[in-house]
Amino acid sequence: MCGIVGYIGPKKAADVLVNGLERLSYRGYDSAGVAVMDEKGRLAVRKTKGKLEQLKRLLEESPVDGCTGIGHTRWATHGEPSDLNAHPHTDVKGGIAVVHNGIIENHEALRKHLEGCGAVFASQTDTEVIAHLLNELYDGDMLHTLLRAQGMLQGSYAIGVLCDREPDQLFCMRCDSPLVAACREGEGFLASDVPALLSHTRDVVFLQDRQVGVLSRQGLRVIDEYGQACEPSFFHVEWDQSSAEKGGFAHYMLKEIHEQPTALQNTFAPRSRLGDFQWLPLSEDTACRLRRITIVACGTAYHAGVMGKYALEQLARIPTEVDIASEYRYRQPPVGENELLIAISQSGETADTLAALREAKRRGASVLAICNAVGSTITREAGEENTLYTYAGPEIAVASTKAYVTQTEMMIMIAVALGVMRNTLSMERAEALYQSLRELPSKAADTLGLEGRLQQIASRMSSRKHVFFVGRSVDYALSMEAALKLKEVSYLFSEAYAAGELKHGPIALLKPGRLVVACVTQPRVLEKMLANLQEVRARGAEVLAVCPDALAQQVRPQADELIVIPDTDEWLAPLLAAIPLQLFAYCMAVARGCDVDQPRNLAKSVTVE
Repeated sequence: MCGIVGYIGPKKAADVLVNGLERLSYRGYDSAGVAVMDEKGRLAVRKTKGKLEQLKRLLEESPVDGCTGIGHTRWATHGEPSDLNAHPHTDVKGGIAVVHNGIIENHEALRKHLEGCGAVFASQTDTEVIAHLLNELYDGDMLHTLLRAQGMLQGSYAIGVLCDREPDQLFCMRCDSPLVAACREGEGFLASDVPALLSHTRDVVFLQDRQVGVLSRQGLRVIDEYGQACEPSFFHVEWDQSSAEKGGFAHYMLKEIHEQPTALQNTFAPRSRLGDFQWLPLSEDTACRLRRITIVACGTAYHAGVMGKYALEQLARIPTEVDIASEYRYRQPPVGENELLIAISQSGETADTLAALREAKRRGASVLAICNAVGSTITREAGEENTLYTYAGPEIAVASTKAYVTQTEMMIMIAVALGVMRNTLSMERAEALYQSLRELPSKAADTLGLEGRLQQIASRMSSRKHVFFVGRSVDYALSMEAALKLKEVSYLFSEAYAAGELKHGPIALLKPGRLVVACVTQPRVLEKMLANLQEVRARGAEVLAVCPDALAQQVRPQADELIVIPDTDEWLAPLLAAIPLQLFAYCMAVARGCDVDQPRNLAKSVTVE
């Protein structure tokens, strides 16, 4: 969601902060600001509604000098996007500045209490209560004050703090929202995500829940909630700054679509030996005793989970449910013996998925995490031994692409492994699937050659107002993801339907001029799918179909436009078909003049409920 950056050292803080915020701008934001400790030990705050370019202009018109500061890009939750609601926020005296990601759930009660103590609030935000609370509790020691404040703050938070009475230190604290710190000789750094730090260092510390960090030119101190010093555990980030840059592509989204062949290879390579399933943290005995699997995820990861449900039930013969993570813990699901919960998250910080994981653990379920971000909260909650990394590399664009295909690939590999372990999948069939997995990256690279064709189609169709996606079996799961991609980046109303449900209501929406995108990758349901497309065309709607080469001759008569992908195993065909559908969404967004990498109102990592 929002972005936090902090710096202390010999350089001009404002420059370091703005540069770091630019690295985090992919997370989505509607205002930005910085607070800098000037040479006289006074806090100077500059903040504005809008993009970072407006903050840069403000800093040019009204510069701030100083070598210690905090910065923030805000995505509005409490209070509309405005100059006053932008971070940083200060106390009444202007001596304490705070930036914050997350939500303070008891902010209204705290606000009333602090107003009774004389605090005057300038904004509508929950964050401002933190600044006034710290001022009220301050006893000459900000570290001690933050530890006391923990007992009064309810909710999630990642906080950066400056105090003019302790000008040589930069403070931070977290609970359920990610925060990363780093230091090198004479400098200290703080951020809500790794890309902001990569131009300075690749050795970082992921702060744990309820830890407080104190950065100075002498280094980093980490203190637990009981006031005890902790030895910082440094993690070396394998990917560098160039991995998080556009690399000559017009947008991050397009770059990440083109990185999918490599991402698929990186996910498969560590698990490429059929029969050696040590990468899966389940013994054969445990696998055979599994009675049920529940998958929890949000958004794109949820759609990967739906694909996983089909694979787990058909290949491993395990009853599987897929839950939207935000619903899971509130429906009080029964959790019994020999059940497994799989949590899927690209960032490893998705608040609802994390809450669902914790609820499942509390109820006694075994857990497994599928994640792209090493060291993230979900991987720590599940345990490294129970985490499967996709190794997709940094994903910067808000609309997820390579995370989706690698999560889906991982679900299929889990299904194959469990199928072999449970003797529900023959070794011959498993070997055929593994051979197709080996060939998948090269076929994905071939599929990227469809980009030019999709640009032409999008330029003709970009004026459409409604797009429907249909599919059967795993193609229905693919249709949900394709519809989400299109609505995310192009703002077109798009919805997915199981093709067999058309006559149960959705067909009333079809008329001349409507566009229906059909996912047709499954031979077993081909005849039924073709009958559905005949129904669509009979109502005058236009059909854009995506299918493998082997099905093209049969599909072509029922499609106005046909996109043909390479042949592969039927379980992997939806992964290949996802690529042209992602490109279609991207090309539609570009043709409509949309902000592809930062769609309105959306954030990359949803770290609050």
